[in-house]
Amino acid sequence: MSEEKKRTSTQFNILKNDSTDGHGGFGVGSISLENVSPVIIDPEEEEVFIDMGALHARSKVERRLKFVPNREEVPDGKLYWIVWVTVERGDEGPYYAGLGGCEIRTNRSIKRGYKSMPEHVNHMDKSMKHQVAVSHMDEKSRQLLAAFLKEYDEGMWQRSSESLKDAL
Repeated sequence: MSEEKKRTSTQFNILKNDSTDGHGGFGVGSISLENVSPVIIDPEEEEVFIDMGALHARSKVERRLKFVPNREEVPDGKLYWIVWVTVERGDEGPYYAGLGGCEIRTNRSIKRGYKSMPEHVNHMDKSMKHQVAVSHMDEKSRQLLAAFLKEYDEGMWQRSSESLKDAL
């Protein structure tokens, strides 16, 4: 990665507050996305960045497009990956706990995009459960992700599980 593509001011979510601490009222049983950060990979441009807008389908690559569930409706779609990265805090400090990669295809000329919402939900869930679901991603994208995570915080990378590192 070139010097101009260095880390931006966006950071991984490393929060751990239980808003439902014991009160048993509204919100109990809801899913907290406090520890999940979406990392977007553009393998063509070799660009990797965090875009919190992806949590609500409003990332830089998703804006101003109508998404359809059929890949064939997006001919010549440009490939992106959204990887849901879960970060946890252990005794020694924060670490990358789970990954879930999801394909997105965009064609700006026809203002259409492809993504599978069930895939996004399932892979985000796997990430939150500290599983790694990136084997379906292409090798180049996995290498870009590994380099980004290492460069972002070498300590978090070192504290991550060997299975997570091996998957990339």
